[in-house]
Amino acid sequence: MSNYKVNKTIEQINKKIADGKAVVVTAEEIIDIAKKDGIVEAAKKIDVVTTGTFAPMCSSGAFLNIGQSSPLIKTMKTWINNVEAYSGLAAIDCYLGATQACEDDPLNKRHPGDFNYGGGHVIQDLVAGKQVHIKAESYGTDCYPNRSTEKLVTLKDLPYAMLCNPRNAYQNYNCAINKSDKIKYTYMGTLKSDMGNASYSTSGELSPLLNDPYLKTIGLGTRIFLGGAQGYVTWTGTQHNGNPERGLNGVPIRPSGTLSVMGELKQMSPEWLVGQSFRGYGCSLSVGLGIPIPILNEEILKYTSVSDDQLFTQIIDYGYDYPEGISTSYGQVSYAELKSGSIMIKGRKIPTTPLSSMVKARKIADILKKSILKAKFFLGQPQHTFF
Repeated sequence: MSNYKVNKTIEQINKKIADGKAVVVTAEEIIDIAKKDGIVEAAKKIDVVTTGTFAPMCSSGAFLNIGQSSPLIKTMKTWINNVEAYSGLAAIDCYLGATQACEDDPLNKRHPGDFNYGGGHVIQDLVAGKQVHIKAESYGTDCYPNRSTEKLVTLKDLPYAMLCNPRNAYQNYNCAINKSDKIKYTYMGTLKSDMGNASYSTSGELSPLLNDPYLKTIGLGTRIFLGGAQGYVTWTGTQHNGNPERGLNGVPIRPSGTLSVMGELKQMSPEWLVGQSFRGYGCSLSVGLGIPIPILNEEILKYTSVSDDQLFTQIIDYGYDYPEGISTSYGQVSYAELKSGSIMIKGRKIPTTPLSSMVKARKIADILKKSILKAKFFLGQPQHTFF
């Protein structure tokens, strides 16, 4: 028997969604509700808490089928807008990675290591309905004699297009500083010398995995908001750490859990898949992702009621330490402090620069909330959980 005073199932919550009786709030809204009503009463009343994040997620990409040629071809090398996609799959399948750079990027010719255009930009162009140039090469076989093909296509022309991101929705991440005397160009953005700024990239109290720190409701088959469409959690992501150092309310205080996710690219939107370029680092893709948290009991409700002043991350030096694989912390800082615009490090006031968009994160949580209330989005029953 459960010791919880509140016990619900996903099936019961989905029935309430279908009947138009579900009570849904965002991860920001639940904080005041829990304070006012208490954890148990709030858990009785609330059925779903929605979350959201929008930030660069480098480990992203898409499986594409580029369509056959005549005569047939088994591609060995494929380029889309001169960005190479991995073709070691079969026939005309390829995987386009978000960080793969354009081979003739004019910016890189002037400033080696800098790129204006890459795989993330190709994905954004595709979902925006733009025409892209595909070129592919092969060595030719008896059953696939063609040695090359070239064409202009749109996303609608592709027989298959699936966004498949091996590592998204990082559960907490570093606050990056630069203690060296030179500017450092990183995936955390440009870091000024002598701790001239501090960069972070987590949406705090809206962040999906910070609202379910043990991933008790998130697993294989969880239905999510992904890139403007409905997608799914397919497994833990690469670099997933399921046994991290935890702080208040069980929330990890360092980078920890990650998710592998996928969804139909043709249903997605350029608003929620945005190609990015980082000076001195390369290309990436900003991804809009949101997860509805079913309130099965008061324990889950308590997790979702966490606020920015209760969420902490570590300050890590990207000038000397990080490039050497060293993760020494130079202090712990809350997301309330980070979002205030400045933090204190050794008596110095350091301006903070977010890579994640709180405006977009709020919009995702609100879109999820409205979709559930309109019975256009139902909860996915995890077939396997990672806790």
